[in-house]
Amino acid sequence: MTTLLFVRGIYVIIPVKVRTPGLFADYVREMRPRRLAAGRLQDEEVLGMGFINYLINGISLGSVYAIIALGYTMVYGIAKMLNFAHGDVIMIGSFVVFVTVSSMGFPTLLGILLAVVACTVLGVVIERVAYKPLRDASPLAVLITAIGVSYLLQNVALLIFGADTKSFTSVVGIEPLRLAGGQLNITGEAIVTIISCIVIMLCLTAFINKTKAGQAMLAVSEDKGAATLMGINVNGTIALTFAIGSALAAIAGVLLCSAYPSLTPYTGSMPGIKAFVAAVFGGIGSIPGAFIGGILLGIIEILARAYISSQLSDAIVFSVLIIVLLVKPTGIMGRKINEKV
Repeated sequence: MTTLLFVRGIYVIIPVKVRTPGLFADYVREMRPRRLAAGRLQDEEVLGMGFINYLINGISLGSVYAIIALGYTMVYGIAKMLNFAHGDVIMIGSFVVFVTVSSMGFPTLLGILLAVVACTVLGVVIERVAYKPLRDASPLAVLITAIGVSYLLQNVALLIFGADTKSFTSVVGIEPLRLAGGQLNITGEAIVTIISCIVIMLCLTAFINKTKAGQAMLAVSEDKGAATLMGINVNGTIALTFAIGSALAAIAGVLLCSAYPSLTPYTGSMPGIKAFVAAVFGGIGSIPGAFIGGILLGIIEILARAYISSQLSDAIVFSVLIIVLLVKPTGIMGRKINEKV
């Protein structure tokens, strides 16, 4: 296309390249799908990274539940009782670390070690004072005693530390791991929690299957009377079970408060109940079942909180438990035991 211009008495012909409306429309039609496709691809990448973040957070929370559930499942598998004071032992361990590290300035590792020792002693004392006299009592009497011990620990902590929420300083000093250009962030607490859970589960499985004390636990869980006749100290074995479970509760409490840095006398109540749900979910009495149940429960809770409702996440968790019990009453890895009458 050319344009005729009149400049200072002279006509000048200038060639002009102009895109016709039809060609421009074709260009727009050609580029629009590309831009839309690029936008959709970017949105899918963001959603995918968000889902992976939620999944990692769920595994981290589930690892805490799994560590607590190991204590539940060991006590039930060996002593055939439900220690509902287990969640409050978590709170006691967290307060020990809070006082020793934040208030007294002790090294972090020493504070954690003192928490483990304190909870181990507390677990043995609870077993000796509250549960041993009820060894032959009805399950209802033991259950009521466990609830009473739970309220006792909560109120003692309330009198000593007050009802105010304490800010718990994380004991994990690892920097967050950032992947995929910063879109995927894995906190140091999540890394330590997941690794700790795996190590604890493997060590506990090896302890039970490879050591003499572990074999004694298996014998007592099968038949206390026959174990006594074989020379096994049943009371000592049950006390050892409480000691191990309480030590694990201390570690779980420290990891939980490091990830969610608030501490009250009621901190261990809901995690304790959810860990019990995880133990039943996986098959109470089964150590691998407690591990799997805890991980699955943590993932379900975080995904429900992210994609459905944060207010309904707990209800969804307990609804899943009801469905599992209706479909498979023994849990995922539980085994049915036929009792002879």
